[in-house]
Amino acid sequence: MNILNSTQWQLLEAANLKPQTLSPEQITDIATHSNAGQLTDEQLVEFLQICNSLYRGGHPLISDLAYDHIFLAELEKRHPDHPYLHTVEPELAFAGKTVLLPEKMLSTEKTYTQDGIEKWLARIEKAAEEIGIDVASLSFKATPKLDGYAAFDDGQLLYTRGDGRKGTDITRVFERGLIVGGNGLRGQGAGEIVVSQSYFASHLAGTFDNARNFQASIIKEKDLEQHALEAIQNHAAVFFPFSQLPHWQGTAEKLKANLTDIIAQVLSSVNYDVDGVVFEVTDETLKTHLGATRHHHRWQIAYKDNIETATVTVLSVIPQTSRSGRVNPVAELEPTRLSGALISRATAHHYGMVKEQGIGVGTVIELTRSGMVIPKIERVITAKAPQIPDHCPSCGNELIWDSDYLHCPNTTQCPAQIENTIEHFFRTLANNDGFGEKTIQKLHAAGVNSVYAIYQLTLEDLISMGFGEKTAQNLLAQRQRSQNEAIEDWRFLGAFGLYRMGLGNCERLLQHYRLTDIFKLTADDIISIEGFADKTAAAVVECLAKIKHEFQQLYQLGFNLTTTPLLSEQQQNHSPIAGKTIVFTGTMVHGKRDVMAQQAKRLGAKVATSVTGKTDFLVTGTDVGAAKIAAATQKGVQVISEDEYLALLA
Repeated sequence: MNILNSTQWQLLEAANLKPQTLSPEQITDIATHSNAGQLTDEQLVEFLQICNSLYRGGHPLISDLAYDHIFLAELEKRHPDHPYLHTVEPELAFAGKTVLLPEKMLSTEKTYTQDGIEKWLARIEKAAEEIGIDVASLSFKATPKLDGYAAFDDGQLLYTRGDGRKGTDITRVFERGLIVGGNGLRGQGAGEIVVSQSYFASHLAGTFDNARNFQASIIKEKDLEQHALEAIQNHAAVFFPFSQLPHWQGTAEKLKANLTDIIAQVLSSVNYDVDGVVFEVTDETLKTHLGATRHHHRWQIAYKDNIETATVTVLSVIPQTSRSGRVNPVAELEPTRLSGALISRATAHHYGMVKEQGIGVGTVIELTRSGMVIPKIERVITAKAPQIPDHCPSCGNELIWDSDYLHCPNTTQCPAQIENTIEHFFRTLANNDGFGEKTIQKLHAAGVNSVYAIYQLTLEDLISMGFGEKTAQNLLAQRQRSQNEAIEDWRFLGAFGLYRMGLGNCERLLQHYRLTDIFKLTADDIISIEGFADKTAAAVVECLAKIKHEFQQLYQLGFNLTTTPLLSEQQQNHSPIAGKTIVFTGTMVHGKRDVMAQQAKRLGAKVATSVTGKTDFLVTGTDVGAAKIAAATQKGVQVISEDEYLALLA
């Protein structure tokens, strides 16, 4: 059996890592049995490189614990000075210019035991004594070790970590709307691109194997799909500077006395995936004295919790149909306690994985979970006949294969697709409450099959369906609110869930054509818009034809839509900011930044999220760093205050 799936092979190919000394069968055997001692030096290094590339790409082959304690430890035992041990494990390469990082971004020394922390503290104290620093005066800081994509923001560009010295320019993620976590300011140095755990669990777990896999899609995809755009626009995905992370700070004595509690406190301090706690000494003189190896800083160490694993038997594989018709497999497991929680389910990601790895009744898997991270199938130990459905679990329609995924083509009558589509509509409008999963299931059970049908319901209809009078009144009030509260026309279009049409693409389309004219467009019309490829254009035309009838029904109900300014009109706009590129930064006093940005767009300006040489105005609110203003001035950008900006408009 070959344990690597097609996606993993593609990642290795992208990393230019075609195995030379190991066959696919050998890779499978090594990963399954962890037999590091039987490998030659060349095979061991190649296996480590393969594991690192797959981990960075979001499709890990083995656990962190196995990588560090079995395979990396084996290489260190044989060759303590091997170059692989003393270089920064490279991140995957992404499209973009490779540039020298403003500061080196090294790896972090790791330990899996509290004894390892105490030995590190002893080394720190010894170094302090060497240069005459009072050990009792030393202060230590502990922060969560985010499990995301490392990057560096110098206020002008955002770089991947790369090999620690050179990275790739990925400033485009800010242009897509990615925000900075913490105080929201650019130029705060090293950090990580992460997505919130709760959002990933509720919106992305059925599509992506893990958060790292999703984070990679934000960086490398030229034309972002809807789920990625929504995560960015909902501020669930962010670039979080390390300097803004919540932290514990205290003396070495307090650290030793309360180590367990400190670790638990820090691990639970953020709503992002974490894979440990980073400890560092804060004294700058001592940090300079300690210095760094080619691999890591000596003044810093990461405590990584021993990831809990369990060997579990699969009881069944349950198919679940999504809004798009994709049928996702969920493995029902023998109830197993991991990291304090009773686990009885885990995603099997897609049916390509189920088929390739043999996941069915009786399959024995290794399940992993660390802290509050979503449990995942680490590897298959004993394969069984894969459990793959022929028919949709919701409507019974025959399923079809599309690459690694199974799809239900019955888009108009499948209950799961209908309910998920309705829920998606109200969630995307984001100006109402009450139309959640349970409410929509109840409505659908009573015969409501479309969003339009919901807008036709009366109070009597809802009461006859089993809703209490007060609940029914609240639903009608929220329905009316969804029509009355102003929303952008591109958000209204995005609520219909067109394939390949995230909110960003919807806005881009409506910058060229009026909402009421888009159903006349041909694929050639759409291809002419920057950012739309041939396949996307063809899919958009096809999907628009499918939703045309319901769209027209809903549009005629009179939603309060804010019209996106056409680029052709913006160019003719005679406002003082027409055609100008503007960046808003800091905390605004007279209005929210997103509201000001929308107003600027209506007046013909282009609103960006980072300052470049093409920026015309940097509009500053409060709490803006002097370095950012100086950097903008050096680029020839006109820096104006919020009051000056409003005066300019007046």
